[in-house]
Amino acid sequence: MPDPRTFIDAALPLVKSLPDCADFSKTVEPFLPQLYDLPYRVAAHITDPQGLQEIYLATNPLITSLAIALFLTPLVLVVSEINKNYSQVDRLWSILPAAYNVHYAVWARLNGLPTLRLDHLMAVSVLWSIRLTFNYWRKGGYTVGSEDYRWAIVKGYIGPVGMFVMNVAFISLGQNILLWLISTPTYILLLSSKVSGNELSQYDTFFSRTMLVMVVIEFFADQQQWNYHLAKDVYSKTAKVPSDHKYTREQLDRGFNTSSLWSISRHPNFLAEQSFWVCLYQWSCMESWSYLNWTFAGAFGYLILFQASTWLTELLSAGKYPEYKVYQERVGKFLPKPNTKNMSAPLSDKEKKKVQEAKAGKGSLKR
Repeated sequence: MPDPRTFIDAALPLVKSLPDCADFSKTVEPFLPQLYDLPYRVAAHITDPQGLQEIYLATNPLITSLAIALFLTPLVLVVSEINKNYSQVDRLWSILPAAYNVHYAVWARLNGLPTLRLDHLMAVSVLWSIRLTFNYWRKGGYTVGSEDYRWAIVKGYIGPVGMFVMNVAFISLGQNILLWLISTPTYILLLSSKVSGNELSQYDTFFSRTMLVMVVIEFFADQQQWNYHLAKDVYSKTAKVPSDHKYTREQLDRGFNTSSLWSISRHPNFLAEQSFWVCLYQWSCMESWSYLNWTFAGAFGYLILFQASTWLTELLSAGKYPEYKVYQERVGKFLPKPNTKNMSAPLSDKEKKKVQEAKAGKGSLKR
């Protein structure tokens, strides 16, 4: 087999400076034709492992990851339409972004490029993936037939035809592209390593550690939520406050968690999740000496998706739990409010009126 480094000229742009690493016209556009040829090249060598390895090494790593996203799109579409379960991409959510980041690190190593920066990112990405996969599995997300309840509600509003269109355009294609996009800053980090070598910068240390902190915050937020719902489940069955959980009867009667991290943010896990991928994007900006680059599309799309998902989740929670609207006024959605007020504080007359209206069924799902 030829020296792997002989493939670099065909697979990577010639970048002479760090700002060049974030230049879309230099680092992406010239390699788009590889996307069109890749399926035919793979098909021609499908039984030749060495040939497939050479194709992998000679193909731009960004194009390879995009090809994987496009390949998965029709697969999840067909499966979701057959079993009418629109959570197929959700099952891949905790795997694909980390897998793309691992791909960049492996590709760089096989091609003899500096990988220390990518190795740090790969490690924190794998930890992110393990945490999210465990949490999704624990909630029954990988159980046969399980589906995110929000998709069922959306289908009830837009109907079967509207749901099919949404499945094609957004659920299957849009989300797969988004999961690819949020990992694209890693491509810039790969190119910057090619320019600057294998020494870690202060940005590498700061962003890799910050991303690790975000994973830890997500872990504790999810664990606190899990503990609360376990206690609430026992309480609903026995009408007794579980002694092995530190919750009051008032907290359990409320129906939703307002303790620990959830007392300062209504969605601390979502805050950490969005921050994780925004940090990756900012990391690529700092390493390429750019205030803004084209991978912004991934971070921005992720923020928009979480805004929409959180809006729907809270719409449902406000219609289900009488005190949720009070919680919305007292505690910030993601970032803590300057005047955050703990839910253990007595309700004002205005807040009591809202709770009474909700209990009487006068409140609507609209905020």
